[in-house]
Amino acid sequence: MEYKRIVISKFGGPEVLKLITEPELPEPSAGQVRVKVLCTSAAFTDTLIRRGIYLGIKQKPPFSPGYDLIGVIDKVGEGGDHLKVGQKIAELTVTGAYTEYICLDAKTIATVPEGLDNGESVSLILTYLTAYQMLHRSAQIKPGQTILVHACSGAVGIAMLQLGKLLNLKIYGTASAEKHDFIRSYGAIPIDYKNEDFVEVLKKAEPNGVDAVFDPIGGDYFPRSLKVLKKKGTLVGFGYQNSASGNGGNVILDFFKVKFWNLLPNKPSAKFYIISSWHKEHNDWFKEDLGVLFQLLSEKKIKPVIGKVMKLSEAAEAHKLVEAASIQGKIILNIGQ
Repeated sequence: MEYKRIVISKFGGPEVLKLITEPELPEPSAGQVRVKVLCTSAAFTDTLIRRGIYLGIKQKPPFSPGYDLIGVIDKVGEGGDHLKVGQKIAELTVTGAYTEYICLDAKTIATVPEGLDNGESVSLILTYLTAYQMLHRSAQIKPGQTILVHACSGAVGIAMLQLGKLLNLKIYGTASAEKHDFIRSYGAIPIDYKNEDFVEVLKKAEPNGVDAVFDPIGGDYFPRSLKVLKKKGTLVGFGYQNSASGNGGNVILDFFKVKFWNLLPNKPSAKFYIISSWHKEHNDWFKEDLGVLFQLLSEKKIKPVIGKVMKLSEAAEAHKLVEAASIQGKIILNIGQ
């Protein structure tokens, strides 16, 4: 049986994404399951992988991108007896999800409760899980505390706004002026990063400092973010925005600056969050935390913003939209029913 998938033919722009047809379905080996993919997302991270500038990816083209997926088990390999054909699952794949069928490790996938929307469910895997784990496991935020979120109108920022509201957090968020009304709609306080110095704003508004800063920018943002923290506060660096944009940040150098800061006495702590590493090292957390998010989704306590739903064959156009930041919310690639 034939199936289709998108491959990165070579590292480069959106035009390198090609739709190809494979002659036969992949067969699950021992400990694997074959999954019929229902949907995946077009994420900023996928564009970095496509360009060949995402840390930790050793694959060389051609290969399929795709960081996350929702799918249905199509075939169970030897040793995967705890799972059943027809069961809906979620996985953080990092690569490979832009396909109609894929074989996955039966031990690492998470099951998805019945009745949830596929697009909303896949939106939780990368974006909301990142926000949830940074809040609860990295920074260990307590209800009622005060935080600063950089790039607050981005995908992770929106998730942080919704999850932070459940904790009754006071949230400051940096964003361009046209995004401020959106940020205010979640009860957060916007800061215009183009025309305001967030350090000066917070020194006046929060003279004792904030409890945590979540920073995907890096570069000179890291030392400035540290300045607005309380003595016991936490800076959590994540993402690759500045390194990808060429605005002076370097993920590796920024990370070492963060590690060095932790050696200084009587200073706020600094950490770097990489979801793919946590998925490998703490797979039990992946399943547990995603389970919490699925429950919040079923209770309508969180609501992923779906900006656009597209076809797998439109992956190149989806990447253009992601890189242009012209769609507010998640771009979903629908693959199967």
